[in-house]
Amino acid sequence: MPDASPAAPAAAFPPPSPESLIAAQRVGAPPIPPDLPKGPPEGQGWRRFITPPGFIEHNGPLWFRRDGERMRLGLRVDARHINPMGNLHGGMMATFADMLLPVAANNQATGDVALKGRFLPTVSLQIDFLAGVKIGQWIEGTAEVLRVTRTMAFVQGLVSVDGAAVARVSGVFKIGPEFKANVLPPPPAAPAAGG
Repeated sequence: MPDASPAAPAAAFPPPSPESLIAAQRVGAPPIPPDLPKGPPEGQGWRRFITPPGFIEHNGPLWFRRDGERMRLGLRVDARHINPMGNLHGGMMATFADMLLPVAANNQATGDVALKGRFLPTVSLQIDFLAGVKIGQWIEGTAEVLRVTRTMAFVQGLVSVDGAAVARVSGVFKIGPEFKANVLPPPPAAPAAGG
């Protein structure tokens, strides 16, 4: 379940092996800086997105922040996320997009068809890579629901670094069963009365 506490520390992953660093040097990859930033930018209200054990938990951590009804998802690019040239691997960008779109859809009002609390398995996912992302950079994404039918949700979004778009993403998601437990971040607290 999502953690309702302030930013949790990033998961500790071992540094790259000496063999992988030698292999990276052979293909001309830039050296991995020893002082990479960890976690989200400070003071912006990011919280750890806690997922059930599995692929996302291993490849994250992901972070979330709400801007009203809009949900933002973020990721700090770490050594395990990069390709041999030191950029964010396209597969990791696809993983990020495949989380961003349905999570954002789950958190938006969509009219008659309720997406909140539903599993949204991916039918198709498209990514336009607009710019490279370097190790240590913070990516964040927003998305919006374009259309919802009885069985499908159509969603699009942008992934950016420092306000500049690095990927345009879209997907079609099947409206699946309700989650047995709440795996989505809690909604924002209601404003205090009289204040």
